Amino acid sequence: LLKLGGYGLIRISSMLNPHPPNLMFPIMVLALWGILMTSSICLRQTDLKALIAYSSVSHMGLVTAAIIVQTPWSLTGAMILMVAHGLTSSALFALANTNYERTHTRTLLLVRGLQLAFPLMSTWWLLTNLTNMAMPPTINLLGELFIISTLFNWSSPTIIITGIGTLITATYSLYMFLMTQRGSISTQFRLLPPTHTREHLTLTLHLLPLGLLILKPALISGLFT
Repeated sequence: LLKLGGYGLIRISSMLNPHPPNLMFPIMVLALWGILMTSSICLRQTDLKALIAYSSVSHMGLVTAAIIVQTPWSLTGAMILMVAHGLTSSALFALANTNYERTHTRTLLLVRGLQLAFPLMSTWWLLTNLTNMAMPPTINLLGELFIISTLFNWSSPTIIITGIGTLITATYSLYMFLMTQRGSISTQFRLLPPTHTREHLTLTLHLLPLGLLILKPALISGLFT
């Protein structure tokens, strides 16, 4: 739904080009402020799925700001980030579901230390969280670089907000990984059913495109270049 909303913004914004300044500035302020607010909310979440959902909203703040600027670079970055985060967010929800099916709880304090029980699943958690942080060589990094460069060209003070947002994103991504995978596992979770091949296949089909798309980003960015 977030990505569908982003597509709708792209279609509507093109009709309003060039934007009236009195319409553009308030929406841009709300989008940039939303990045900081939703990222900060992620840091105090106790529910795993709520944390992932707020993470998606935080990334869409960047997309909204990029769409408002209405340059080829910003629209390309918005499209890349929507595709990249669509796969990343879906992978995170799939991982959260595998945890919930075995522990029957989404509370972060109760599902610690799962690396001991599921070492391979812990690897998926690490790779997905690194992708969520836009670590190279993922396509997420390319999308964020396009958007941050465009926003900086539009107004140089925006680099402060986008920089802080990127820092908070890295913080809550590491927080999510450490809270779910590290530490001592609870005694009630000593006997957990093993992970299945279909779950690993699902995660492979999420993360493999993210790794391969960096080889030819034009597949998802050619509309606006």
